[in-house]
Amino acid sequence: MLETKETAAITKIDDGSIVTPKGFSSDGVHAGLRYARNDVGVIYSEVPANCAAVYTQSHFQAAPLKVTQESVAKEGRLQVIVVNSANANACTGEQGLQDAYEMRERTAKLFNIENHYVAVASTGVIGEFLKMDKIRQGIDQLKPQATEKAAVEFQQAILTTDLVMKTSCYEVVIDGKKVTIGGAAKGSGMIHPNMATMLGFMTTDANIDSESLQSVLKEVTDKTFNQITVDGDTSTNDMVLVLANGQAENEQLNEKHPQWNEFKTAFQMVSEELAKQIAKDGEGATKLIEVEITGARTKQEANVVAKKIVGSSLVKTAVYGADANWGRIICAVGYSEASVEPEKIDIYLEDLCLFTNNSPQPFSEEKASEYLKRDQVKIAVNLGVGDEAGKAWGCDLTYDYVKINASYRT
Repeated sequence: MLETKETAAITKIDDGSIVTPKGFSSDGVHAGLRYARNDVGVIYSEVPANCAAVYTQSHFQAAPLKVTQESVAKEGRLQVIVVNSANANACTGEQGLQDAYEMRERTAKLFNIENHYVAVASTGVIGEFLKMDKIRQGIDQLKPQATEKAAVEFQQAILTTDLVMKTSCYEVVIDGKKVTIGGAAKGSGMIHPNMATMLGFMTTDANIDSESLQSVLKEVTDKTFNQITVDGDTSTNDMVLVLANGQAENEQLNEKHPQWNEFKTAFQMVSEELAKQIAKDGEGATKLIEVEITGARTKQEANVVAKKIVGSSLVKTAVYGADANWGRIICAVGYSEASVEPEKIDIYLEDLCLFTNNSPQPFSEEKASEYLKRDQVKIAVNLGVGDEAGKAWGCDLTYDYVKINASYRT
């Protein structure tokens, strides 16, 4: 029995997953790309699904992204997503591209579908060729099922330095039909996306056309996935893919549908949860940091300032050390290129006012330090120059981050 929590007309399904929406199944297997854990996974829709995608803005887009873009462009529909971890298949030239095509072709053959109904994703070490003998073996073992175990098998297959799996699921009633949105993601390092983050996959049984799905994905991505940072690095493989197979049988969703905003809100809830889970699981991280900006002139400026603060190495190390050094926050606001009037800025840690009227405020260092020792910390900044707001999420910067990345390939 699925456990749920209700928020207005939207319900959170606590143990839901990418296979909770009707008509979806998944699997993950150990093909030998890694020592022990699953390393090849698949998401399968019973029917071709309308799709939407956002990709990294890196100049060095990995081969799987190019193959996936080609699949999506063919018809705007996908039925299968095949993923491998341990190897990003990035910066691997013509051989890497041919390997990605072979992954697509072999997966299509397994499910007896056209090649362009298959998307390919990879994550792991850059600049090494795929071990195709193991990839072939892994793909041939895939047997997707619509079970919680199968969802976990997939989620394990997409992890690299992640310590935990990232998943989210919400349900919303549209036209009297239960519409479900599920998601799974991976990401722990090289997180400072300019579209999405690392790898994210969302499934929904909503009846929605590809154009509207792309529109909502782009809008929501800018508020969620694009608003997280771990280390300021954008990967060659960042991608978010969404499949919508229509099996909820609601009236087709678009911006003119009377319940469009309810669907969009549920979609954003899934995306935001996945994004925050990635930020919290940053390599070596001990704390999730949320920065909320109010009083900005524009939403864009609010988002920019929030991400500058949460991405500041000095802010991140101060949070790690439980040091309420608000000067580091001021510095990040100052170089954000947003509209700022120093005498109007307020800075808070929870209910502690650290700075206002361009002047420091008396506060309990002990109380501030105790607050910063929590596993979730919120920094609130009111710019005082407008009515717009924005948020960003990140993590603290620790000694372990250096240890992990100093020996990533070994």
